[in-house]
Amino acid sequence: MKEKERYYSLNAFFKKVFGCRVHKIPLDAGLTCPTRNGTKGKGGCIYCNPYGSGIGAYAKGMSISAQIEQWKIFSKKRFKAKKFVAYFQSYCNTYAPLPRLKALYDEALSCNDIVGLSIGTRPDCVNEEILCLIESYTDRYQVWIEYGLQSIHNRTLKFIHRGHSYEDFLRAIEITVGRNILICVHIILGLPGEKKEDMLETVDALSKLPIHGIKFHHLYVVKGTPMEKLYLEGKYRPLEQGEFVDILVCCLERLREDIVVQRLMGDPKPEELVTPEWSLEKRQTLNLIYKTLEERDTWQGKYLTLKHVF
Repeated sequence: MKEKERYYSLNAFFKKVFGCRVHKIPLDAGLTCPTRNGTKGKGGCIYCNPYGSGIGAYAKGMSISAQIEQWKIFSKKRFKAKKFVAYFQSYCNTYAPLPRLKALYDEALSCNDIVGLSIGTRPDCVNEEILCLIESYTDRYQVWIEYGLQSIHNRTLKFIHRGHSYEDFLRAIEITVGRNILICVHIILGLPGEKKEDMLETVDALSKLPIHGIKFHHLYVVKGTPMEKLYLEGKYRPLEQGEFVDILVCCLERLREDIVVQRLMGDPKPEELVTPEWSLEKRQTLNLIYKTLEERDTWQGKYLTLKHVF
């Protein structure tokens, strides 16, 4: 990292690798999830909206290539992006028969100016066969797999109905490493029953694993979810903005310095949000994070002696 950079951002990583502005295009392939289709449950995680934290484009009849072309126009205009990564975001994007997965990935990568592939999934929805397919693209594209973990604590995973354990995640990491596939992990700050120490333990554990990226989310409550019921019954209190900023900065201080920070906070849809209201003040919250890093004169990995040894 440069002297003035406080954390290793995705933009910095892309510019280092590609030499230009690269933007991730979120895609909805119309897939599902084992906690939705009855395999491990129905309704998804207790905080998850009907679109699986995605964009709902598939329900509108948009093909993968149409979604990409639409987002390319927007991203070129707003972000001055020159190249793009096809990001399969909605639901679980390895949870389908292999021929369908290959057709989806191939369609995305056939579009112009696509330099990478990123696949959002669950640690219990990969196997050797699927990973071999994903690995087959690494000789031509930068390839990421994004595992939704949320927490290393099994009591938390059980409470939020994740349908997998931390041990399932570790097994997924084990069979992914060594394939030239970059690994990003999603975690959520402010999950029910977790204290600051629990969240820091999750980051401490991830810093010791051979991962390449991380996404931080804060837990916000969406209408029509079990989380809304818990909140309205007084059984859940979301993090205050200041609490979140403090915890996030402490997480960064304990995060291995070579891990790319792909996201700092969640991004709810205004019409779906129940609480906390500060979730809609993204720019203000990000500015508070930057300000806190500067005021504390701290940075990613400041309190971690472990370096990249993988």
